[in-house]
Amino acid sequence: MKRSERSAGGRATAPQRCVLVVDDEVDILELIELTLLRMGLDVERAMNVREATTKLSQRHFDLCLTDMRLPDGTGIEIVDHITRTSMDLPVAVITAHGNTENAVAALKAGAFDYLAKPVGLDQLRTLVKSALSLPKANDAKVVEQASGEKGLLGESVAIHQVRALIEKLARSEAPVHITGESGSGKELAARLIHQKSARRDRPFVPVNCGAIPENLMESEFFGYKKGAFTGADSDRDGFFQAANGGTLFLDEVADLPLPMQVKLLRAIQEKKARKVGSTQEDAVDVRIISATHQNLADCVESGKFRHDLYYRLNVIELRMPALREMRDDIAGLAREILRKSVGEDGSAAVPVLSDAAVAALRDYQFPGNVRELENILERALALCAGDQIEIGDLQLIAPAAGDAAPVDRSGLPLQEHLDSVEKEAILKALEQTRFNRTAAAKLLGITFRALRYRMERLGIS
Repeated sequence: MKRSERSAGGRATAPQRCVLVVDDEVDILELIELTLLRMGLDVERAMNVREATTKLSQRHFDLCLTDMRLPDGTGIEIVDHITRTSMDLPVAVITAHGNTENAVAALKAGAFDYLAKPVGLDQLRTLVKSALSLPKANDAKVVEQASGEKGLLGESVAIHQVRALIEKLARSEAPVHITGESGSGKELAARLIHQKSARRDRPFVPVNCGAIPENLMESEFFGYKKGAFTGADSDRDGFFQAANGGTLFLDEVADLPLPMQVKLLRAIQEKKARKVGSTQEDAVDVRIISATHQNLADCVESGKFRHDLYYRLNVIELRMPALREMRDDIAGLAREILRKSVGEDGSAAVPVLSDAAVAALRDYQFPGNVRELENILERALALCAGDQIEIGDLQLIAPAAGDAAPVDRSGLPLQEHLDSVEKEAILKALEQTRFNRTAAAKLLGITFRALRYRMERLGIS
């Protein structure tokens, strides 16, 4: 029975939140109902798809929990019904233990999250709290406050599609894999998903998988116990423990060695992490967002990346467009970058780009994408003489003298094409800095360690 919205003393109280629980096993229904009632929630039951869809049409619910296997259908049919009718309602699916395919199918269909049988009450309570703390999809003010920033700039069709998908992904716990070239804003997209989600008040932990020595990976990811190895003078948490309750962003995930991929897969599937030197696993509540500039499917085909891990990470894919696909946005992006570089206190005038400089930026290929645009404009600010940036101040990398035309890479496989573009950008940055790798890394907008790794991978001596 729904709690009154007015207390005995006459004061208005918030309406009691209600959860619809769908399962044909009475003992599971009773266990979940008792747990939710103790959390101060109202509960309604349904034992099949037909009964559930009927109740969904009769009243408002704040959350739906449904078993996957029902007498007259599946939990995914309920997920589809909620999605099709545009209800602002998170739905979680209960799957059989170890049934990865059903869990992934539910997430792809739009489920907020899933639980595996036997249902762990701690995991159930955590899921319910997360689902009920989601901002309303149509509450733009809440979403803006949650993000803490304006987000991805631009008015192109490509960036509008990215923003719309980020809003959708923020209302789910599904693993997200972000693709795109280096410098295209993959980490920014991951942060926005986190900031707009129910996890926004918990940690966001970014990890560059390509910058961690292989012999340190397990201890960095999962932590270690005192005495686990020489130098382990005290217990230490790893990335999973640091991100507990929040989001773990695995950048350049394709660079993980195969042995580490096995351990990562287990941690994701079991939602547990074992510290090095420990005899037990500890529960961790972490949402995984991964990214890479490489093609993970190609890495799977070549044997470099495990198919089962790819299947768990690539539940929903978000592709970040290259800057050259958004040429009409370049002028606006440049103005915003210049404004932020000069400062927002108004103490200094913001230089403007000449028409020729804007045209040159629009024609440029930007192998380093937005990150390269930022570096170009930062350099131009230092070089420009007055309050206007001219084309010469940009110092855009042009084809070397004597080159008849840019190299045609259209016939290359995608990964070879990307490697070729990246190698060319690194070589030109090294030439510009007289092979000072620290300066070249800064010019490219990456860390010195990342540059060293990329030079080794691409065979640049």
